Amino acid sequence: MAKERQHLYEGMYILSTALTDDARQKLIDKMVASIEEKGGELHKIFDQGRKRLMYEIAKKREGHYFLFYFSLPTEVMGKLWREYRLNEDVLRFMTKRAPFPTVPEKIEFQPLPE
Repeated sequence: MAKERQHLYEGMYILSTALTDDARQKLIDKMVASIEEKGGELHKIFDQGRKRLMYEIAKKREGHYFLFYFSLPTEVMGKLWREYRLNEDVLRFMTKRAPFPTVPEKIEFQPLPE
């Protein structure tokens, strides 16, 4: 039997700002539970806060940004993406293999010019 390959992934998620704090936390908990039930492990979540979008998405001008670091078998990534596409509160998402072998303790973004 072939061994499942797991990689470290970095996922950026933009959630709807129409969600209350409790609803947003429930959605994050659901996303984490989905990763774990597919054989993955969540390592770290960075809450980047509410930011203005560069362009309108689903008639929304702002989104709440989150950065997840997680390990997951490569075979189930498609199932995870399908769940995100079906959830109307996930405005956009992007998942890629992390370019480094460990999870950073702290992340810093340069501010955009005004």
